[in-house]
Amino acid sequence: MPDAGTPRGLAGRWLARGRFALTARILVVNIMPLALLGGGLFYLDGYRTQLVDERFKLARIEAQITAEALAGATRERQEALLVQIGKEQRMRLRLFDPEGRLTADSFALAEPAFQFNNIADDDWEQRFARWLDRTVDTIVAAEPITDYREPEAQEADAWPELARARELGLSQVRLYDWSDGTPVITAAAPVGLQGATLLTVRNAVDITQSVRSARTTLGFAVTLVLAASVALSLFLARTIVTPLQQLTSAAVKVRQGRERAVEVPRLPQRSDEIGVLARTVSDMTAALRQRIDAVDSFAADVAHEIKNPLASLRGAIEALPRVDDPDLRAELIQIATHDVRRIDRLVSEISDASRIDAEMSRATLERLDLADLVRAIIGGREDRALNEGHPIHLTTQGFAANVAGVPMRLERVVENLLDNAVSFSPPDAPIEVRIDNDGRWVSLDVIDSGPGIPAEAREKVFRRFHSDRPDGESFGNHSGLGLAIARTIAEAHDGTLTVEDRPDGAPGACLRLKLPVA
Repeated sequence: MPDAGTPRGLAGRWLARGRFALTARILVVNIMPLALLGGGLFYLDGYRTQLVDERFKLARIEAQITAEALAGATRERQEALLVQIGKEQRMRLRLFDPEGRLTADSFALAEPAFQFNNIADDDWEQRFARWLDRTVDTIVAAEPITDYREPEAQEADAWPELARARELGLSQVRLYDWSDGTPVITAAAPVGLQGATLLTVRNAVDITQSVRSARTTLGFAVTLVLAASVALSLFLARTIVTPLQQLTSAAVKVRQGRERAVEVPRLPQRSDEIGVLARTVSDMTAALRQRIDAVDSFAADVAHEIKNPLASLRGAIEALPRVDDPDLRAELIQIATHDVRRIDRLVSEISDASRIDAEMSRATLERLDLADLVRAIIGGREDRALNEGHPIHLTTQGFAANVAGVPMRLERVVENLLDNAVSFSPPDAPIEVRIDNDGRWVSLDVIDSGPGIPAEAREKVFRRFHSDRPDGESFGNHSGLGLAIARTIAEAHDGTLTVEDRPDGAPGACLRLKLPVA
């Protein structure tokens, strides 16, 4: 049995505590810091490849946009564009006619936007940098790149990318290599529909400079790592391992489905990234609990609301074959039809309610006049006879009712509020809609003359599937989701939806929507 003080015993304790992996990494920092240099070489090669790939995409886009700008332009305008774009983007642009002949060259029309480096004039630092570039390419087994050379014949077919662009009618991009190792990126794109083509040439010397600068920075970084590796390793072992173990244990319990019994350490005494991570995981667990509770509650409500019409529908269908009386059969068929419509309405409302949050999180808000929106909705409802004879009076006051929102969703809120007012108002009773802007908030009041909503029930009306309908209204015509959906949409716009007393003190209800001024 090895002693705890022996190397084997120490390794066993590390493994038991789950610390061996991190300790091994710390030892790498202490014992093999030079490996960072090798890793940095590979990283820089990947960094260079990433820069080239991004420049590839840019070159293709630039060529396509320039080709679109040249298409249909006059000769003078085309030459001006070639010069302007070449100067601004530091590129060489050449335009070829449908027969492949060169018709315009930005370097011939104006001063060249760049010059290739003459390696004969390089100093020792530049020669060393080229040698280091070749060494790195050999280590990482980089694929050879074709050297850039200007073709003797100034014809489109002398450029492989131009020839392919003419053949396929699609933009083409190709990578070359200058003698000093600088990438040269060419892009060919069709111009118009007559067969003309555009060739752009970019001397990406900035990529070479960026990579070499990063390599110099890496050298300084490796030196600093060598000097501070021991102290850094001890600091990491003391300050990271313990809280990470606690967070890992909590995460495992959450993954195993025991999140309610988990107390995730928040580490309030720490203000660094680990403390932020701990508090984020704790908040995430709490949000997860709330979301699970909300999903469970919603699922239970959905099951309950659908079960009732299904039971009624099942009873009517099962009784139908046993009934011979035509009047009773017609009544059963009417009940079944009503239940089917009710289920269809419920499914549609439930589907809409379940995706509102996701849609609003992705939606782009636009500035709109709420008063104009409400006027259009009222007019549309009158045309479709949705107000059931109730006159709707709209009054506005204050500043312009400009808000930021999703028009379709705000329209849904107003429609739901008007539907509610129409349902509860006595026959032919007017409905008032008031819009006010106090400079900070735009408020929309929908006022009816119905029985009103008691103070103790004003929050209940916004619960999902809560439905208190007028005595004369047939059962099952409403899902109980209208006001719940309306409040969800209002809150997604950083607004509120509440029930208030009528401003004049008369019987009835006032539903107030408040949205921030845009």
